[in-house]
Amino acid sequence: MGAVEETIWGTYRSRSVFRYTLNGASGAAAHVTNYGAILQSLNIPDAAGNLVDVVLGFDTLDEYSGDHPFFGATVGRCANRIAGGRFTLEGRDYHLAINDGAGPNHIHGGPGGFDKQVWEPLDFGQGEEGPFVAMTYSSVDGEEGYPGTVETTVTYTLTGDDELRISMEARTDRTTVVNLTNHSYWNLDGHQAGPVLDHEVTLFADAYTPVDRHLIPTGEIRPVAGTPFDFTEPKTIAADMDAISLSDSQEPEGTGGPGGYDHNFVLRDADGQARPAAQVASRCSGLVMAVRTNQPGVQFYTGNNLTAVLTGKHGAVYGRHHGFCLETQAFPDAINRQGSPGWPPVILHPDDEYRHEVCYAFSSTARDR
Repeated sequence: MGAVEETIWGTYRSRSVFRYTLNGASGAAAHVTNYGAILQSLNIPDAAGNLVDVVLGFDTLDEYSGDHPFFGATVGRCANRIAGGRFTLEGRDYHLAINDGAGPNHIHGGPGGFDKQVWEPLDFGQGEEGPFVAMTYSSVDGEEGYPGTVETTVTYTLTGDDELRISMEARTDRTTVVNLTNHSYWNLDGHQAGPVLDHEVTLFADAYTPVDRHLIPTGEIRPVAGTPFDFTEPKTIAADMDAISLSDSQEPEGTGGPGGYDHNFVLRDADGQARPAAQVASRCSGLVMAVRTNQPGVQFYTGNNLTAVLTGKHGAVYGRHHGFCLETQAFPDAINRQGSPGWPPVILHPDDEYRHEVCYAFSSTARDR
């Protein structure tokens, strides 16, 4: 068995789709496909030495090419929400598709975003840090309403220390908006294990960006202290979930609560260097996942909109809160907040390079029995 195995997984719009298996030294294995640059599965040894697939997803290409909540996808050209699907750049107004079920917004690059494209395989094999696969996608000028042709490369690497590293790079020939993320849904007890509400979460964030009832940031950067959004010390996902609608309400109906978290957290020391973003632990499997990134924010989403009619890998039924996302990113609707204090830029110029690094590092502790 080689470090990386390439198999044909199917065809999409007459183009070949491959699945790559990255085999780690510990027995860990990641499956990645060039359709949507998607992480299809990640098998990690738990505290008992059993392999656990910690990523929600599907068995077949046909399921990924249909409607689904961005399982494992590389999301772009602009992750998260843009209010009203509108922004102004260099004096010109742009209008994007409204495709957000939570409100009249554009989300995750539109219905034909990066997650619905066949990426071009670039390279794969054994690298210095471990097995890797790299792929590229050219998003042409005007695609999904965005200006400029953007050349993007995504590289997945599985290290010998059970770290999954994802590198995202982009260049443009015209000033545009770029904000990429990986949209994996995680469950440290296994993709089929049910709710994640007992997972213990730490977020290295002292503030978050409150949202309105359509989940668009209000522009405020608010301290998490004394709110249900305080994850500066480990606590279960469920611990303060019922209080969200009371503390974060901008409208009588609340702001997307009390169904769960779907909020951007402002990471400490946002200086463009990789640093801790989050840590999640399961007492059941004994698995611990530590997240590091060079991005200024992370969207913590608790699978509020997953429904029990969604069937995933091996017949598993994914219901509400059966997975959580930690989407490292710039802030939601940032293109409409440029110049606001504390709001990071999402504008990419032709002379610049976008670089996004995120690492998911796994370890294990004694499990509850």
